[in-house]
Amino acid sequence: MAYLVNDPGEFADQAADGLALAYGRFVRRVHGGVVRRRPLRPGAVAVVIGGGSGHYPAFAGLVGEGLAAGAAMGNVFASPSAQQICSVARAVESGGGVLFSFGNYAGDVLNFAEAEARLDAEGVACVSLPVTDDVASAPDTERARRRGIAGGLVVYKVAGAAAEEGAELAEVARLAGATNDRTRSIGVAFSGCTLPGAREPLFSVPSGRMAVGMGVHGEPGIEERDALGVDELAALLVGALWRESPVGSHQRGERVALVLNGLGAVKYEELFVLYRSVAALCAADGVVPVEPEVGELVTSFSMAGVSLSACWLDDDLERLWQAPAMAPAFRRGALAPGSAYEEPQGGEVVVRDAITSSPDSSPAGARVVDADDGSRAAARVVAAGLARAAAALSAAKESLGRYDAVAGDGDHGIGMERGSAAAAAMAARLAAAGSGAGSVLAGAGAAWADAAGGTSGALWGLGLRRAGARLGDTGAPGAAAVADALDEAGAAVAAAGGAVEGDKTMLDALLPFARALRAALRAGADLGAAWTAAAHNAAEAAEVTAALVPRAGRARVHGEKSRGTPDPGAVSFALVVDAAGRVGEAGGDA
Repeated sequence: MAYLVNDPGEFADQAADGLALAYGRFVRRVHGGVVRRRPLRPGAVAVVIGGGSGHYPAFAGLVGEGLAAGAAMGNVFASPSAQQICSVARAVESGGGVLFSFGNYAGDVLNFAEAEARLDAEGVACVSLPVTDDVASAPDTERARRRGIAGGLVVYKVAGAAAEEGAELAEVARLAGATNDRTRSIGVAFSGCTLPGAREPLFSVPSGRMAVGMGVHGEPGIEERDALGVDELAALLVGALWRESPVGSHQRGERVALVLNGLGAVKYEELFVLYRSVAALCAADGVVPVEPEVGELVTSFSMAGVSLSACWLDDDLERLWQAPAMAPAFRRGALAPGSAYEEPQGGEVVVRDAITSSPDSSPAGARVVDADDGSRAAARVVAAGLARAAAALSAAKESLGRYDAVAGDGDHGIGMERGSAAAAAMAARLAAAGSGAGSVLAGAGAAWADAAGGTSGALWGLGLRRAGARLGDTGAPGAAAVADALDEAGAAVAAAGGAVEGDKTMLDALLPFARALRAALRAGADLGAAWTAAAHNAAEAAEVTAALVPRAGRARVHGEKSRGTPDPGAVSFALVVDAAGRVGEAGGDA
């Protein structure tokens, strides 16, 4: 559990603030994360990494010379938003383009892809590389579906060293891709982890047992078995990686970068005991470890567990793996003369309160647009609905988190609370300033995505923005326009998330809601009555997801574990439309 927490909702931001204050000689704080203090040379490639908070020293501890130029960090176990990623990238880009690298999780893929599209539109060349090293999360024939865990360290190190040497973006991307292709990881856990402010761990492991193949976001293991002694555990980890060798049949003399990683509660001396056994197996097999790293490198709060990563090196990758680096949590070799970090002068390090006034800190779309009286009246209804939805999601935060913890990372309730609260605040501000319904929805969507991050944040942001674009800021939207807007939002969410109805996602409530709304309208119901009937339909559809096995998103890795539990995304969607439809009952604008 986390012992030092103020407000759990502010934990990630406050941790990043403290990191920048403690390590100001290496990094400085920007909206969305941290960047290296010493600027890149003009024309250099900026390597930007990122993911959820809760994994330190990944990602912020790996920012510095010879490593990443910046790290975008989302909420705990949630991907950063596209706005946060863009903010970090803009702060470090120096004319050579940006390489984004991150773990292969749905939220990260969505948000980094959106950030890449935004920057491309601004004329900034970008390449994205999801890390796919976790052998337990998909078979070798489906490596593109594998998760990224501690092997990402090797990918980031090689990419950062190549950029430091002056390689162009295409070459940095090629080398980073080659590293990812040659890296394999496997992990085990002896206990779960507990999110800041939570009372229970995301999962538990019975005494004397261990979970094999768990993720670094608190996801339970692929299988559970009796705990092993140190030598036997080393054999299990090494054997799993050797069987996946990317260079074909084993040959003595192979040179491999090894990373033995502690996930938070297994301490260094224990890791050294385990590495002793790993090294003995390497010697027996004729494998040569090159600059092995042993320690806490990609953690999961207080999870008791370890992972082993191996990257089969060629001459270029070995040189870059061994190249000098200087970051808060990773030091290697000696940097060139003149590269030494200096302590910032008094007052130079700033924290978030001073950062949020920068242009990048305001979500895109947060501006007042001229509208007519009909659209302004509709905008007030939208704002009131979002306020009620935010209250409903806040009340359901713990139950949504419990649903998510069954086969995911338990952060859904926190993310929905943060995202909906930001959306409601933005909607209220824009509606009060005279914006129309379309602009209020667009601004609310941008605020939701930025505050929540993760897959749900990205999808809710996209859906609200698409609905807003359909409604526009002219005239009071009629029932048919509302139904059209919902159809467009659903299509956009499905396309971006890569899911279909039946995959056990938010779509399993959204699409039935949209169909039921349109059917009720065709039958002659007014919009209020149709919305109420459709919301009831969405709630029933969300409950039906309990019988489904997920086929998309992070939960697909633990499909059978989620049978019997409704999908949190579907449940939260049903809560939103139910609460939003009760605006008239509360005496709000109708």
